[in-house]
Amino acid sequence: MTIIQDKVVLIDYTLKNAEGKVIDSSEGDAPLAYLQGSANIVAGLERELEGKKVGDNIKVVVTPEDGYGVHNEALIGAVPREMFESDMDIEVGMTFQAETDQGVQMVSVVGLTDKEVTVDGNHPLAGETLHFDVTVCEIRDATEEELEHGHVHSEGCDHHH
Repeated sequence: MTIIQDKVVLIDYTLKNAEGKVIDSSEGDAPLAYLQGSANIVAGLERELEGKKVGDNIKVVVTPEDGYGVHNEALIGAVPREMFESDMDIEVGMTFQAETDQGVQMVSVVGLTDKEVTVDGNHPLAGETLHFDVTVCEIRDATEEELEHGHVHSEGCDHHH
């Protein structure tokens, strides 16, 4: 079986940045399961996995454009401190969800004054070139439900109704 649209794929992976620092890895954990063709994983990696088979090992370099996007200065801005609950202890490095015109977005606090909080709406990995080392563990057909929802349902649930 090969990886094509609508197959559920289980991969073992290690993700490093351009400096070789490990950012994320499935090591010591269950493999990552995703649905091919549903943008569950970054575009650059999904494209490279197309057509691969179980046991294949690929090393993929993904540019920011095909990964988590380029760093966008326009997503950084100051908001009045009073927009936050007054008893909230705000610190640089905190992340939280914010309502934006584009829907709910994760933002991180990058600066603080008495009156303003500077937030950054870029993905933490925006602008990073991603180095993936991926081994394909398993490929299976997606269930009707998974196709309908556009993502994988966790393994080991009881499917016998």
